[in-house]
Amino acid sequence: MEKTIATISKAVLFNGLPQTHIEQVAEIALRQSFSKGELIFSEGDDGTGFFLVVDGLVKIFKLSLDGKEQILHIFGAGEPFGEVPVFSGRAFPANAEAIQESRLLFFPRKAFVDLVHKTPSLALNMLAVLSMRLRQFTVQVENLSLKEVPARLAAYLIYLSEEQENKDAVELEISKGQLASLLGTIPETLSRIFQKMNTQHLIEVKGRRITFLDYRALEDLSMGEV
Repeated sequence: MEKTIATISKAVLFNGLPQTHIEQVAEIALRQSFSKGELIFSEGDDGTGFFLVVDGLVKIFKLSLDGKEQILHIFGAGEPFGEVPVFSGRAFPANAEAIQESRLLFFPRKAFVDLVHKTPSLALNMLAVLSMRLRQFTVQVENLSLKEVPARLAAYLIYLSEEQENKDAVELEISKGQLASLLGTIPETLSRIFQKMNTQHLIEVKGRRITFLDYRALEDLSMGEV
């Protein structure tokens, strides 16, 4: 229980809640484990609850009619996913799969909604997180529809640098194939863009480590200013 409480207290979804409320949330949480490549839920499944990543990585994705995958989000430790059905009572709108061995906390919908009635501040935290998610989706739609792939990649690298708090280099936590899907392109195109950025002395790629050689130029590229 202590580990569950510690995980919940660090999550943005429950940030600022008093200890007594954190403990109440922990009481309804169910611990679950998923192997790499294991499906957590499928699009259309009943939204019986939502999840919080304890450790590992989870991708949220949709499949086109011809089987092409589009990754919508990748969530890591401390991040919730599948929250919308908790309030809407609808089915999951996409698929979720563990892309690393992952440990999750599952919060059953009915138990969580009952808790929200007793603790309205939980709803305020969820609204804040959902608002942030809406903004992320807006940015993603804008990137996919208005920006060329090099600008999308540059924007993602800038995002990683901010998340990892490092303007010198970043580590990719996902494969380049998964990154291509997230950016709405194919691995071959992504490889060519990485090579071109190397040639232009914007970045240096060694495995999953990407070193920034010209951060300012990368920022300009992310805005399409090249």
